[in-house]
Amino acid sequence: MERGNWSINALKELTYIDTLDSYERADALVRWNNKYLAENQISDFELDQDGFKKLYELFYKNINFLKEHKEKTRKDMVENRKLRKFLKH
Repeated sequence: MERGNWSINALKELTYIDTLDSYERADALVRWNNKYLAENQISDFELDQDGFKKLYELFYKNINFLKEHKEKTRKDMVENRKLRKFLKH
């Protein structure tokens, strides 16, 4: 039962994280990953079919979010460098 509670808590946390703003969400996803997947695998979760479906959807939705967030952050950094360079002259 302990594994089941662990799995339900992980799903609840991931559901909550999905509601956060961009930078908070990205940070929270990293913490969630470190907490639940650093020493475990997705196959270690004990959920019913609906729970697995929700976990699957949130997991892949957030992977795509992190890819987009990474690209946006990269573009912001490039713009900041350009601005700094312009201000130095």
